[in-house]
Amino acid sequence: MKRTGTFAAVLPAAAMLAGCAVGPNYRPPSVAALAVPPQYHYADSNSAAQNAAQLASWWQQFDDLTLTTIVNQAIAQNLDIAVAISRLRQAREGVVQARSELLPTVTGSAQAGRNFNSSAKDTNSFSAGGNASWEADLFGGIRRNIEASKADAQSAGYDLASVRISIIAEVATNYIQARLAQQRLANARDNLRYADENLEIARWRVQAGLVSSLDAEQARTQRAQTAATIPTLESNFAAAANRLAVLTGQAPGALAATLDQPKPIPTAPQNVAVGIPADSLRQRPDVRGAERSLAAATARIGVAQAQLYPGLRITGNIGTAALTPGGLFDVVTAGLFSTLTQTIFDGGRLRSQVRSQRAVAEGAFSTYRQTVLTALEDVENGLVALRSAKDRHAQFAEALDAANNTAILARSQYRAGLTDFQTLLTSEQALINARDGFATSSADQALAIVQLYRALGGGWDPLANPEIESRI
Repeated sequence: MKRTGTFAAVLPAAAMLAGCAVGPNYRPPSVAALAVPPQYHYADSNSAAQNAAQLASWWQQFDDLTLTTIVNQAIAQNLDIAVAISRLRQAREGVVQARSELLPTVTGSAQAGRNFNSSAKDTNSFSAGGNASWEADLFGGIRRNIEASKADAQSAGYDLASVRISIIAEVATNYIQARLAQQRLANARDNLRYADENLEIARWRVQAGLVSSLDAEQARTQRAQTAATIPTLESNFAAAANRLAVLTGQAPGALAATLDQPKPIPTAPQNVAVGIPADSLRQRPDVRGAERSLAAATARIGVAQAQLYPGLRITGNIGTAALTPGGLFDVVTAGLFSTLTQTIFDGGRLRSQVRSQRAVAEGAFSTYRQTVLTALEDVENGLVALRSAKDRHAQFAEALDAANNTAILARSQYRAGLTDFQTLLTSEQALINARDGFATSSADQALAIVQLYRALGGGWDPLANPEIESRI
């Protein structure tokens, strides 16, 4: 009766204390606290607001069915994404484990035996019992741990989104590089054909005694140098194609048949709706994941503080024993106990843990701010890169037109003997450089758009992504 009375006295106190939780209540930092500017410095003044649907599937803006197919394969089959999904599942199981701390732990046991006696009749023995224990969450340490576990699981979900965004951008980047390699290969083979023609004409003129052998040797040099660029470009294409295969969870070379047929370098609308910095921060999963890590670190301050206060543990047991199975429940014994513990002296260990966890939270806040600033930097750099790529492309387009006209005139004049081979060689080299520059600048525009969409957090939809945003 004495034990029962103690339990009856302690339980109401536990119920009253169960509503409080020590430690700071987390509140997300405000935009002002993060020093987020109202506008992007390099964005157009009339920049439109972000389009969530367009951001979620931005690669479709390139209107390239092959690119879209490969991206979809990567989303479904990429192994880095599979690893991130496994980590998310693991983090969610951590929430289940943390919640279980609020519930009692119950164990049961049963035993049967036979006693042998040389001077008496052998006897059987049977017993059964159960034990239960429950720790009252007097000061909210368990609830703070659940809060931290939820934040960890949400952060793992955002990590999954970040991996997905990175993989999609890497697929688009390598696809553009593969198409650029094909375009440069086509240019190099055209240049080689012109070099063959120049070499043939130079040899004919040497044989006719119209020019010295210097022209033929220069033409042979040009032809060899042009041919030497082709293996490197073929290697570049193979590397990009192999990387795309691995990104889709396949062996290198698996996409060779898909990519071997040359296609133009993909292009997309040049006007990307970037919105305002606050929009990008909501869209970027790495920023949201850093905020969730800050929330977890803040909650664990309460977990550490709860260790400074008394702990209440209630245990109970029930058991029975008999010589026959039918008599097991004739006599049942039970006990109920309550234990109140309080650390009196530990050399400052528990208080040091609180201070340590506060330092962790301060570090998490700094990491969050750094992630925010990095996200803003990425967008600003993406805007500058796209603007620069547009300007270079326009200049290379004009240079290509002029170089092509110059090369046509130089070829006709050299055939007619109106100019020397050095003039033809100079104009041919200018055309080679202009064609290569134009192709590269076209790819740079596409790559800049990929960079900008990645900086904006494109590749997932925060409002329609059940595997990331599902309730925990």
